[in-house]
Amino acid sequence: MSNFPKLHNAAWPGVVGKGPDSEPPIGLDEMLEYTANAEVNGVKFDGIDLFLFDPHVDIDSSKEDIWKLADKLKSLNLNAGSLVAPVWPDIGGGSAMGSNEDKKNFLTQVRKSCEIGKVLRQEGVRPYGVIRIDSATDPGSWAENPKESTNAIAATFREACDLAADYDETLAAEGEICWAGMHSWKVMLETLEAVDRENIGFQADMAHTLLYLLGYNRPEDRIVPKDFEWGDREAIKKGLETMTDALRPWTVDFHVAQNDGTVFGSGNHDKTGKHCLPDDPNGRLNIAEDAGYWLRDKDGNLTKAFQHICWDGCMFPNEVMGNQQTWNDILSTMIEVREKHGWSE
Repeated sequence: MSNFPKLHNAAWPGVVGKGPDSEPPIGLDEMLEYTANAEVNGVKFDGIDLFLFDPHVDIDSSKEDIWKLADKLKSLNLNAGSLVAPVWPDIGGGSAMGSNEDKKNFLTQVRKSCEIGKVLRQEGVRPYGVIRIDSATDPGSWAENPKESTNAIAATFREACDLAADYDETLAAEGEICWAGMHSWKVMLETLEAVDRENIGFQADMAHTLLYLLGYNRPEDRIVPKDFEWGDREAIKKGLETMTDALRPWTVDFHVAQNDGTVFGSGNHDKTGKHCLPDDPNGRLNIAEDAGYWLRDKDGNLTKAFQHICWDGCMFPNEVMGNQQTWNDILSTMIEVREKHGWSE
């Protein structure tokens, strides 16, 4: 059996889309327990990716706090992987294309995230992974002056890359239709090229990037025909091929996910590609097969561009996340992906 890529769960579905105007957050300890307790035919999750925000991991955590987190992970036989930097204005960050103060706050959150990542590496629980970012800005604001907006985002990202390089970290911009400069596959590519740094790449999420095919928030970048219907599997495959050929060379982090072809938002999270359970009857992706568009090059060879993959189920209802079988089913899907596109070391 393959032992790479390592299989991770994500902690942030316990926080993202939760809050006073939605459902209560699910604490980190609970998310860790669901992850550690999942098992399918003797196979377990290898780790978990973390969101650096209360009530999970305070971005202003002391070194002692991170040591305690590392000890908790060790006790559960879990590694930490990629870390989500809280770059958004409402939680201490700022727009990457905003004022000087916005950019300063954005960069501060990136630096603090890198510091936490460094401690986790030093403690031996984070052998791989990136720092996840986005522009913390909406596509509508970007569209007022696309060229200037992309240049502003790229300039902030370059400074972030220089900060991250001091910690030997790689940044990954996640392709979500709700973030400026990331809201279409072509614009995402233009943003990455404009940054022009070796330590930045793309974080591909199967649920989010599926909507790139439809040109949500950027109709002129639509890939599938205007008369496309979801039953047209060949059109989906052709669209995935076009998109991944462009973005795969930049991809440094990968989320396995399902999408029913719609957008969804909850709490204060803007509408983005909807995450569904892997066996959702309305799911539009053949998860194990379609993951291959990201994990293999156009000739079918494994890229081995990253050492772990992560499940993402943002904005699942608490009732679903509170069922241990949910995590066993998710793990089973992750195993299928690895069996089809994994390798041994």
